[in-house]
Amino acid sequence: MKRLLILSLLLAVARADDNWPAFSVEWNKAASSPADVSFLLKPANDRITVKNGHLVRGDGSRFRIWGINATGQAGLPATNAAPIIAARLAALGINCVRFHFLDKPGALIVGDRNDTRALDPDAFARLDRFIFELKKRGIYTDLNLNVYRTYKSGDGVREHEQLGIGKGATYFDERLIELQREYARQLLTHVNPHTGRAYNDEPAVAIVEFVNENSLVEAWLNGRLEGTQTKKPAGTWHDIPPSYAEALTEKYNAWLRRHQIPVLDETIVSRKTGIQGAVQRLRKNEIAKAEAKRFAAEAAFYMEIERDYFRDMAKFLRDDLGVKALLVGNSDHGHYHSCYPLVASLAQLDVVDSHVYWQHPSYITDPKTGRRTGFRIPNTPMVDNPLHSSVVQLSRTAVAGKPFTVSEVNHPFPHEYAAEGVPILAAYAALQDWDGIFWYTLAHQDMTAMEKTALAHFDFAKDPVKMSQLATGALLFLRGDAQPARRTVSRTYSREQIIESLRLPSSERPYFTPGFPLALPLVHSVRVTSFDGPPTGKFEPISGDEFVSDTRELTWRKGLVTIDTPRSQAVVGRGSGQTKNLRTELQTSFAAVTLGALDNKPVAAASRLLLTVGARVANTGMVWNEKHTSLDKWGTAPTRIEPVTGTIVLTGLESARAVVAQPLDGAGQPLGRLIALQQVDGNWVLDLAQRPTTWFVIQVSR
Repeated sequence: MKRLLILSLLLAVARADDNWPAFSVEWNKAASSPADVSFLLKPANDRITVKNGHLVRGDGSRFRIWGINATGQAGLPATNAAPIIAARLAALGINCVRFHFLDKPGALIVGDRNDTRALDPDAFARLDRFIFELKKRGIYTDLNLNVYRTYKSGDGVREHEQLGIGKGATYFDERLIELQREYARQLLTHVNPHTGRAYNDEPAVAIVEFVNENSLVEAWLNGRLEGTQTKKPAGTWHDIPPSYAEALTEKYNAWLRRHQIPVLDETIVSRKTGIQGAVQRLRKNEIAKAEAKRFAAEAAFYMEIERDYFRDMAKFLRDDLGVKALLVGNSDHGHYHSCYPLVASLAQLDVVDSHVYWQHPSYITDPKTGRRTGFRIPNTPMVDNPLHSSVVQLSRTAVAGKPFTVSEVNHPFPHEYAAEGVPILAAYAALQDWDGIFWYTLAHQDMTAMEKTALAHFDFAKDPVKMSQLATGALLFLRGDAQPARRTVSRTYSREQIIESLRLPSSERPYFTPGFPLALPLVHSVRVTSFDGPPTGKFEPISGDEFVSDTRELTWRKGLVTIDTPRSQAVVGRGSGQTKNLRTELQTSFAAVTLGALDNKPVAAASRLLLTVGARVANTGMVWNEKHTSLDKWGTAPTRIEPVTGTIVLTGLESARAVVAQPLDGAGQPLGRLIALQQVDGNWVLDLAQRPTTWFVIQVSR
């Protein structure tokens, strides 16, 4: 009986989310919203270029990207849905969409042929209309090329079933490179009938990316170039098939001869490879103990292949296809290894890019079937771990003189502290003076067909907290409410240091630069100035447990981040906090509260303010495991929000005679009656219990 009672209590706690109010994000409404921040966007007619290390418009003015991904079918919405989705994104301040997974068969590539060489006219028509509708509203486009193309027998590809999506092999196999170029030609020379321009000459196409999360160096370190893959792979990350490993070894030996590098260790010729007298490449379990010159030679080989691939693909796109958009080769994405060999190659292109996820789900796979059976996450707040936060991880990649973007970032659902992600990244991206952020992802399917869809790991489209935060994040980052750091700390790396950084232990992550104070990016801007210079020097230590930006606008102490600028302010994390015009007095243990002026005035003088209040989000019927590290039941629609309880106090509102709050629903429409804030000691108090929601528009009468 006692055991049954305990189990019932645990189940009651796990299912407590069902007591939260349902709060759905709807996408089939075309009405305007009082929270509309599309005034931040400008026409997408200027070609985006680079000047003084940053993205600029045709008139030389600064261009920042506040973007989002559209994955697979989400980038190919129904024709009648395209204007609705585009208008909604503009209202949230989104000014660039990254089209991801278009090359997955069944998306833009025809799915029912025996090859992957034909593009679907119907899918192209939907893409054309969507890009046109985005452009009309001042939203630019980022087109990805090789992301998730799986090959078929008609492609003329060796071992196509064992190849999977070919990560690693896409850099060096001639046939795979040929197919990548063919696809690029089909996509980028296609004329959009709505604009009358091909994508290679379309000003609204701001960026073209070559490959996604695909590094030859990383594949080597992780044992994915050894040639053991003889069955159809079950997932994204796997070894290359045997014939590709043999071809890579042949290329390595030719490279050694061309550079007149002698065999460095007799043991490297002892394994049987099918190549008579060949020097064997290091396997994963041999890397750590390999002699330095031996290791450096092979690392240099992979680095040269990557560098040449990016250079040659850029030349093909520019010279053969006439592509005018900015070019991105790949992203820094593997934060358990040094990024510097890859970034040194990427920096020869127009823009340097990075990805990171706070506690990306670790998936559990059935070894017999290869099917995914579950996931695990640590489920701990980023505010509690500032030195390994997404901010610090991303900051390692920025290069002086190059625009820096983050094309994938998220706190994946069902993370219970995900409300911290958008406001913190928006503020610190501005401090670092980065050029763009793309949240991953809007959705994986047409948003207007998702009304009865449960929240998934990465989709913003159904998340009422993240969706409302996009608007205040746009005010903070796109408008530039948070100032860039007053000081930039630069560092250099020698070529030897770059290569040996690959063998540093994971305890040196994410910077893999011994002696680097990880708090530094929370205080100053950071950049790499050379990958072929003197070794990194010493850094001034940063001590204490509270990190204040040199602009004095951002403060991070364990458990709480405050953002205090004239036009945007926020309190994010545990407990209550205060800025110049915002004080939170909450009973909810963890929440993110953001406040931004909607009329470009300081908060103290603004007539309209946008307030977001976010905590946990859940699906109906969702059940956590006992440790809150996974879900026993995923749940269904509708989405539910944890009500943020307590009061919001607005202080220092100049000459205010009356202040009212209009609650908004998941579509950004008015929800119920206006709420009059109470005046107490010259301050204005909003009792959040009056209307559970994630956002309000505040109107101040003077």
